[in-house]
Amino acid sequence: MTPEEILQRPAKVLTQDDRKRYLTRGYVSVTGLVEDGWLTRLNSVTAWFVAASCDVEGKDPRFDLEPDHSAAAPRIRRLNAPVELHETYWKFAAFGPFADVAEDLLGANVKFHHSKLNFKWSGGGEEVKWHQDIQFWPHTNYDVVTLGVYLDDVDAAMGPMGVIPNSHDGPLYDHYDKDERWTGFIDDGDLPDIELSCAHYLCGPAGSVTAHNCRSVHGSASNHSERSRPLLLCAYSAADAFPITNLTLGASRSETIIRGKPARWARFDSRPCCMPPDWSKTGYRSIFEHQQGR
Repeated sequence: MTPEEILQRPAKVLTQDDRKRYLTRGYVSVTGLVEDGWLTRLNSVTAWFVAASCDVEGKDPRFDLEPDHSAAAPRIRRLNAPVELHETYWKFAAFGPFADVAEDLLGANVKFHHSKLNFKWSGGGEEVKWHQDIQFWPHTNYDVVTLGVYLDDVDAAMGPMGVIPNSHDGPLYDHYDKDERWTGFIDDGDLPDIELSCAHYLCGPAGSVTAHNCRSVHGSASNHSERSRPLLLCAYSAADAFPITNLTLGASRSETIIRGKPARWARFDSRPCCMPPDWSKTGYRSIFEHQQGR
């Protein structure tokens, strides 16, 4: 659907101004959108996984752990594919507020793509360098949005996500280094072309929802506060946007229609997209592992 067609549809939960901000700037942040009942359920399940991580030594496909993670001091960078791990996450993603927001921003026919829960642990939780999402998982077009919900209050000291306004209408940047190795972030040589000083850092109380387009340049600083910053993220696409990599191969929820009906025709955007490595050969690691090299 075109932006004009999307705006003509009655909104489910967002205001018309919220939708216009997203379509114009490439992102929007809304406070108080997720009610306490959902937050209690999500935080309860999340606490269970944090406790479960204490028994993990070495690799576990559920978790991306910081190098100094231990049972006494758990430090999780990411819970991988939470909707595949617990029904509460899936119900929230497919039937809760996220589904309404996705429909408000993408139109009548919406697919779920994937999920993750980034913790950014207290006392130095790692930064996420400037990047764009779509290079990790290219689609046939760019009607793909990532929604996030803060599970706890987030202030400026906690490494909130920063987004560059209007960058979704700008170029896509290479995420490889000069030796053709995938890094998962924009090269320092390209950063002068990006108005980083204009970054909008999305803080807010628990229940705040963020939305950013797959082309938007975004990142976040380390968390040097005394509180962790759990952020549940789910990506959605218009039904006629089809993935052209195998990142989510085998994920039972991926490509599920959550609103409307499936598309019989794929829609292709004429703007090219840089392709990531062949994940079936290299194996996909979290953005933290790719960017930090560990």
